Amino acid sequence: MGDKQEIESLEKILSKLDVNDLESVNKILYGTGCSKLDIPDIQAGDIEVQAYKFSCPKEQTRLPRIVRVGLLQNKTPLETWAPIQQQRQALYDLAVKAIESATKASVNIFCFQEAWTMPFAFCTREKVPWCEYAEDAEKGPTTKFLQSLASRNNMVIISPILERDGDHNDVLWNTAVVIDNHGYYLGKHRKNHIPRVGDFNESTYYMEGNTGHPVFETEFGKIAVNICYGRHHPLNWLMFGINGAEIVFNPSATTGELSEPLWGIEARNAAIANSYFTCAINRVGTETFQNEFSSGNGKPAHKDFGHFYGASYVAAPNGSRTPGLSRIKNGLLICEVDLNLGRQTKDFWGIQMTQRLDLYARSISNAVQPNYKPQIIRKSQ
Repeated sequence: MGDKQEIESLEKILSKLDVNDLESVNKILYGTGCSKLDIPDIQAGDIEVQAYKFSCPKEQTRLPRIVRVGLLQNKTPLETWAPIQQQRQALYDLAVKAIESATKASVNIFCFQEAWTMPFAFCTREKVPWCEYAEDAEKGPTTKFLQSLASRNNMVIISPILERDGDHNDVLWNTAVVIDNHGYYLGKHRKNHIPRVGDFNESTYYMEGNTGHPVFETEFGKIAVNICYGRHHPLNWLMFGINGAEIVFNPSATTGELSEPLWGIEARNAAIANSYFTCAINRVGTETFQNEFSSGNGKPAHKDFGHFYGASYVAAPNGSRTPGLSRIKNGLLICEVDLNLGRQTKDFWGIQMTQRLDLYARSISNAVQPNYKPQIIRKSQ
């Protein structure tokens, strides 16, 4: 579970620049309008806390709609082969500490990383014991545990879990549960796109979700959850926006060699293209398993997935973003946003006004037909 030879963060390296150079580089990399947020001094043990806010011009006819989000990235606290109840309890203890810290900073919406209640064991293709981590979305132990925390702290909580659907033959799903700030089970979303790349052998356990693109209306705005691999699919992001999302959370578990060059681009680009806020949360650390597994690429078998590089961040509709959390440490990212910035950005750029859904609806409808021919113009012979 070590993080040998891993850099702490891109921001740590950039901090070595001259102050003036750093300011110029930050404007290019992160845009303008993001600054540090003053919060109480929070002692969260091994959880590193960072806090930022996005600026938003005041309007004459609408009051500000200020919301604070909290994103938790964390390592698996015990060895991956620890007994399930011990592992789950250690994660619950970490959750309590993180949510209590978020409450001190007046966080309204809190989101965990993908499959937060277990090691990310889907690389192994083993069914035992990993399937035993699955639980009912509405009545399972994790939802019950978080419902009391949500109501006690007046906080909406997004809880991505491995779901077992007892009403439909005990089938498994990769699911995000949404609990409102009164402790009420608001609903769930199942992961729309399942990877089949590298060690991401997730279709051994669950298949593509069947819940569409739900948007959950809460007291703190309309939110949606685009789980992990769905961030690679622009139409997935698009549909959450069409359904009215103002903040889209992207709880993930992804490793450095596979996806890190894409990480800072995809959720940020989605924020720009859809004029909403995006929250990208990634697992952190290296998880080692007892048995070797192969990647199907001719290379030697191994016992770990690679390094989950954390670097969680928030992006705004105007393209600005926060710095990322550490690549190697547990972290809580707190960010204050004004939801009015979404409509302001739509007015400024006109992306929704000019996006031509009618054109693409016809084109895509044609493209899925068996007799479709690509629209390619060639020189006549």
